[in-house]
Amino acid sequence: MSTEPTLWQRSRQSAYAEITSTAMRLFLDQGFDQTTIDQIASTAGISRRSFFRYFGTKEDIVLGDLAGQGELMREALEKVPQTVGPWEALRQALHAVDALEVDPGVTLKIATMMYGTPSLRARSIEKHLHWQTLLVPDIRRRLGLADDVYDPAPAAIVASAITCLDVAGELWVTGGGVGDLAALYDRAVTAVRLGS
Repeated sequence: MSTEPTLWQRSRQSAYAEITSTAMRLFLDQGFDQTTIDQIASTAGISRRSFFRYFGTKEDIVLGDLAGQGELMREALEKVPQTVGPWEALRQALHAVDALEVDPGVTLKIATMMYGTPSLRARSIEKHLHWQTLLVPDIRRRLGLADDVYDPAPAAIVASAITCLDVAGELWVTGGGVGDLAALYDRAVTAVRLGS
């Protein structure tokens, strides 16, 4: 059975990429809140109705792949041997999906927009909550907990790791994109784990 995308799928992916590129250019040029869906649709050469075939909200253009990254993160975490502890396994998975790698140019502009726009920040938190749902089962197994055992540790570890990533990202943006995001993440995790 062929796994090659169909012509329709390739056309849809191409349109999605083109709309995303157009919208990101507008967002970075004039600001997220100042850019309207009608303006994105018009500039991309599509109707407003067509826009909503590809995106549920304006925020999804900026953060749409964050949900997909959660699936990639789950897959990467499951590939880490079960003998690796929860914190290190999560770190390895973050590296595997390049969540700790940044391009100071474009990434800084997008991250600055995200951290500075309340609706984007809220949507980002929502998508990270989805990550938590995906990652907790693996961490439960790493801790040796049965599915029917109530223990807050797996969810607390995953939520803390995601928060450490968010804190590191915001600090990286505040510092003008200077420094190593992975090092900032490690420092945040160390502070949480040691309580200092």
